[in-house]
Amino acid sequence: MMTYLEKDERTHIAVVEDDPDVAAVLGDMLLDEGYVPHLCGGVCELDKAIAKQCMSLILLDIKLPDGDGLSIAARIRASVGIPIIILTGKGSEIDRIVGLEIGADDYIVKPFSIREVAARIRAVLRRSGNVAGVRRPHSGRGFGFAGWVLDLERRRLSDPAGRDVSLTVAEFDLLSVLVAGQGRVLSRDQLLDMTRRANDSVTDRTIDVLILRLRRKIETNPAQPRFILTERAVGYFFGLEVEKIDNG
Repeated sequence: MMTYLEKDERTHIAVVEDDPDVAAVLGDMLLDEGYVPHLCGGVCELDKAIAKQCMSLILLDIKLPDGDGLSIAARIRASVGIPIIILTGKGSEIDRIVGLEIGADDYIVKPFSIREVAARIRAVLRRSGNVAGVRRPHSGRGFGFAGWVLDLERRRLSDPAGRDVSLTVAEFDLLSVLVAGQGRVLSRDQLLDMTRRANDSVTDRTIDVLILRLRRKIETNPAQPRFILTERAVGYFFGLEVEKIDNG
């Protein structure tokens, strides 16, 4: 996966929005916040922008003239892993769940407050480490299990072969809580409380979706997990022995 902000110290953010008025408002807000906005009216313009510039984040509308935002988000997450905040007029729980399933890092429903969007952007950039001028330390503390390494300082997960596994911010936060509490059964409400970020629109169903996604990424057989286990009618727990790692 590409490493962002290696060549340009500024924080570049793509705004994929076909409504010129909304795009202009978002672009002005990003400039005021010190970011470099790239306004894209559709999928084609976004692809060109990504090819020319390493983006730190994408604000992505679902309804676009030349493609479906959810499909685009899934493709981006699978290829380059840029953090994504979905902007949409849809507000039903099922739409939020679909957005989470395809790997979006946050979900904002229109009409929205510009101040709220700015706060969400700061939160996602901070959690993902894609803030200009921020350098992840090469050493740090974390956990090891069955050859896997969960690096809390660099916010990275690597498999037994040493390959990085792409996780969204929400996935990483949830896995960190489960691994740190190894053997402890945590209810959905507890997991929500322990992973919730300011202004997050999450429900207990969100936890189930994130658990499914994590199992697909780290379990050999997601249908018969050995890492993240279910305690029926109670919640989830991390079932494997965990070793603390401290390189500090």
